[in-house]
Amino acid sequence: MNHSKVAELANHAWSVADLLRGDYKQSDYGKVILPLTVLRRLECVLAPTRAKVLAENKRVEELGLDPVLWLTKASGHSFYNTSEYTLKKIAGDPEHAAKHLSAYIGAFSPNAQEVMEKYEFAQQIRRLDAADLLYQVVGRFADLDLRPVRRDVDGEVVIGEDGKPVVVVSNHDMGYVFEELIRRFAEQSNETAGEHFTPREVIELMVNLLLAPDDDVLTVPGVSRTVLDPACGTGGMLTAAEEHIRALNPDATVEAFGQELNPESWAICRSDLMIKGHDPENIKFGNSFSEDGHRGKTFDYLLANPPFGVEWKKVKDVVEREHEKEGTSGRFGAGLPRINDGSLLFLQHMISKMKPVEKGGSRIAIVFNGSPLFTGAAGSGESEIRRWILENDWLEGIVALPDQLFYNTGISTYFWILTNRKDKGHRGKVVLLDGREHWAKMRKSLGDKRKYLTKEHIAELTRLYGEALHAAADPGHPLHGKVKVFANEDFGYRRITVERPLKLRFEVTEATLDAILASKALAKQVDAAAMTEAIKPLVGQSWEGKLAAFAGVREAMASAGILWPSTQPFLTALRDVIGVRDPEGEVQLKKGEPEPDPELRDYENVPLDEDVEEYLRREVLPHVPDAWIDHGKTKVGYEIPFTRHFYVYKPPRPLAEIDKELKALEAEIQALLGEVTE
Repeated sequence: MNHSKVAELANHAWSVADLLRGDYKQSDYGKVILPLTVLRRLECVLAPTRAKVLAENKRVEELGLDPVLWLTKASGHSFYNTSEYTLKKIAGDPEHAAKHLSAYIGAFSPNAQEVMEKYEFAQQIRRLDAADLLYQVVGRFADLDLRPVRRDVDGEVVIGEDGKPVVVVSNHDMGYVFEELIRRFAEQSNETAGEHFTPREVIELMVNLLLAPDDDVLTVPGVSRTVLDPACGTGGMLTAAEEHIRALNPDATVEAFGQELNPESWAICRSDLMIKGHDPENIKFGNSFSEDGHRGKTFDYLLANPPFGVEWKKVKDVVEREHEKEGTSGRFGAGLPRINDGSLLFLQHMISKMKPVEKGGSRIAIVFNGSPLFTGAAGSGESEIRRWILENDWLEGIVALPDQLFYNTGISTYFWILTNRKDKGHRGKVVLLDGREHWAKMRKSLGDKRKYLTKEHIAELTRLYGEALHAAADPGHPLHGKVKVFANEDFGYRRITVERPLKLRFEVTEATLDAILASKALAKQVDAAAMTEAIKPLVGQSWEGKLAAFAGVREAMASAGILWPSTQPFLTALRDVIGVRDPEGEVQLKKGEPEPDPELRDYENVPLDEDVEEYLRREVLPHVPDAWIDHGKTKVGYEIPFTRHFYVYKPPRPLAEIDKELKALEAEIQALLGEVTE
């Protein structure tokens, strides 16, 4: 990347802020600068074929031909403009600037107009014109040189000494300019830049891990691949994936597909890909969950950095309906995560778009925070999704990244790499790679981003992931401690319910009488007030067994002329009010078996490869010999305790050292206090 060139272009575009100051709030600068940057880039790209398009447009109108078909062919791009205006001409006529600019935008092809509509730029044209700023702002952008290549006075492409066209602003650098401008806009708006794009070095590593295993295949002549990002933002990941493939094979065909909810990010992504010759219709607008823009399609590669911890309440009805009606034939059949975090919905959405193995299969890379690793107990939506992924052997690896790597959050993040075409060595296994110490400190923080990955870090982590199986098996490998390999079932467990018998002794106290009066269950069977009066003489009596206690209460009720109900609800309610939990009390039976005590119920997670009864004998019965497992309540769960697997114990400092440090601090404080009192 040409850093100085990008900075120069971004500064030129953002210098329009000097004109806007006073009439616009800082948070609104981007509403003018971003769409005009897109407009100027489109104009520069179309300039060489402008005359040809105008001539062809006349022929199209005379013959009644399809304008999109013929004018895109004439322009050499997937978009065109039939106006004779340019930004320079519009700026030169201040009185009619608004009228001419609106006409100029209206002369673009429908796909380019839709981009400008998402910016709601017509409103800004009126606002700028009313402030007598429009022609000045347009003039500033007319001077911004965003030509893809340099041309001579005759319009011919200038060829450099290397035999290649001399690039003025490459598509790659244009993408950086877009990202820099939207980052500034986000900062001015008090938004989080990370909602719009992902740091480039993070994308580079992610794309490496996604594509590196296929490097050999991608060099085959005539290779063609499709890439999808269902939360594509400004398109940085799609661009990086295409560049990676083209670096291996310049003749490769790469089709980029995406979907984005933020209108400005969508507009930038779509215009960027239009400029690069992609079909802009591949970039859909809307919510991927409720408006799947690529329904029924599958892709070779899928990658995404979905928003962390964002609730999906707005699309709850649509998602739940698909989950219930379509099941595993739909996108969300495996399970639904909690409403405040839709991360695992994104992953299920992507998995549904993997190509079948017989058609080549697919690879997926997605950025998550720590939550999807372990949130949700056995049987929960999150656990069931993890179970579905692992039991289908799709999870290839998880890479832990340093914290403070993203613009909008300082928390730790993880790459999940999935595929339905694992090589033989990876089948049935999951690689965990700890990259948390691979970082360099930034000279200046950008939001929450205080760390970055150097080229060396990216190369080392890419190489380590590629040789993970070897590194994990070889204690002599220099990074052996950073990689661990597990069998899929190692992350599974059975959540068993450990029961203990309900043990009671029986007594009548003043509290018992109050409990009888308060019992709704007893009130349905007898006159509670009369019953209370009847058994008042029993206050202070106790019994070791239930039958003896019932006999005593029954006799007291009979003496008072109260009929003894023999129904089970009455007997159960009576036991509850006169029974008192006692470790030495009588074991209560239900259908001949000990009745479990809900208050003593406990749960244990037992690894899948271990016999639960053996676990009970070893871990539980030595402490509570009367415990048993209720097998009817056993659930299978999956979690990936990444941090636990890489935890290294660090002993606390010696007390003498701490004491010495405290005394030194006390002496320093005393000295400071002495200076104050002098």
